[in-house]
Amino acid sequence: MEQKDFYQILGVDREAGQEKIKDAYRKLAFEYHPDRNKEDAAAAARMKELNEAYAVLSDPEKRRRYDGLRQAYGSSAYSEFRQAYTEQDIFRGSDIQRIFEELSRAFGLRGFDEIFRETYGPAYKSFGFRGPGASGKIWFGESRGFPVKGHLGRIIRYALKKKWGIEWPERGKDRHDRVSISPVLARTGGKMRYFYRPKSKEFLVTVPPGIRAGQSVRLRGMGDPGKGGGAPGDLYIEIRVKSGLVQKIRDFLKRILPPRA
Repeated sequence: MEQKDFYQILGVDREAGQEKIKDAYRKLAFEYHPDRNKEDAAAAARMKELNEAYAVLSDPEKRRRYDGLRQAYGSSAYSEFRQAYTEQDIFRGSDIQRIFEELSRAFGLRGFDEIFRETYGPAYKSFGFRGPGASGKIWFGESRGFPVKGHLGRIIRYALKKKWGIEWPERGKDRHDRVSISPVLARTGGKMRYFYRPKSKEFLVTVPPGIRAGQSVRLRGMGDPGKGGGAPGDLYIEIRVKSGLVQKIRDFLKRILPPRA
């Protein structure tokens, strides 16, 4: 997958506050707005990148997740992030709608609905943007899974199954485990053997170089199975780094003790 950096796309540094991020997006959204670049096909692609970068960096939780992946995977952070987040996940809860409407009123440009319908097609309705009157709104777009959560979501899913026999696809739950690795493996990266007890399977897991204690390695599709044809969840392996002394003792014991039959 193509490598991108959300901070570079918006032209802000990693320490930028929320207001600076919003100001950078407003300026660039105006510069690359499709109405001001009708003959430039590249501007539309650039606008799409800006929307994605702002939706992630303006959301504290998504930004925290992305920053963690940048530390663990470097230039591959974008591809790792997009494997975990769909476009619907990225835009859900964003205030991009409000910003586009402000640009529309101030400069006479087309507003949010027209631009996003043109750029993203019918699926844009499932993003669930944040804004006046948007809270709790149900979007029946072409998203994976069911966007409505909580009590209302359970009622709708029950009605669909009861009346039409439709089981709406639901993604399986993620699972979490912990594993300890040597300081050398944490520093240099490499392969490690990992045994996942719930499924009685052994995997060869790639540990990225420079990983730190508390960060996780993700195994796609190894969580709980989905329902109604939904995708399975993922398995997140939290890394613990052994102390140097413990590793030295273990290495010493391996040298002096006979191997097990």
